[in-house]
Amino acid sequence: MDAVLKPIEKRFERKTPDQLHRPSREEAEAAVRTILAWTGDDPDREGLLDTPKRVVKAISQLYGGYFEDPAEHLERTFEDVGGYQDIVLVRGIPFHSHCEHHMLPFIGEAHIAYYPAEGVVGLSKLARVVDIYAKRLQTQENLTAQVASVIDDALAPRGLAVMIEAEHQCMTMRGVQKPGVSTITTQFTGVFQDDPAEQAKFMSMVRGKGL
Repeated sequence: MDAVLKPIEKRFERKTPDQLHRPSREEAEAAVRTILAWTGDDPDREGLLDTPKRVVKAISQLYGGYFEDPAEHLERTFEDVGGYQDIVLVRGIPFHSHCEHHMLPFIGEAHIAYYPAEGVVGLSKLARVVDIYAKRLQTQENLTAQVASVIDDALAPRGLAVMIEAEHQCMTMRGVQKPGVSTITTQFTGVFQDDPAEQAKFMSMVRGKGL
């Protein structure tokens, strides 16, 4: 792993689900009932009777990334690529995640590019990596670092570039209430980190000017 990622990864270390006590589904549903009552509504009225079950089911889908290992999706690589050694870019990977500060959504796109060293990985696997990390409580900065770290470890490319663009509902629905504001985060390793021209090439291709 590139040295630039190590301090970032250390900073965002978290306990795994196996290291934490996970409440039962019944306890989770009871917590939803408590929140419904706290809002001032009646959890026992007809329209809300099944809401706790629905909410817990939805949460299990929205945060399913805690129970998947993104590295497993990068284990199989392909070396028979006809000697191809130029940039590989997967552009515009849509995702939705939830801010760990307010549990509100942030929605956007991820762009991932790398220069192969010994092989390439299936393109859908890069999108799967984004999905797994996005389906956890996140910050955009941490999401960017995690995606870059696991791909860099698995493929050891000559260079890796990750860019994430997203709109955060914690800025749109509450607080400053500024819809349309986007946040961009990037992470570069290898030739992308060392050569500004490579960064410019990546940005140009992401914006659709490098095809």
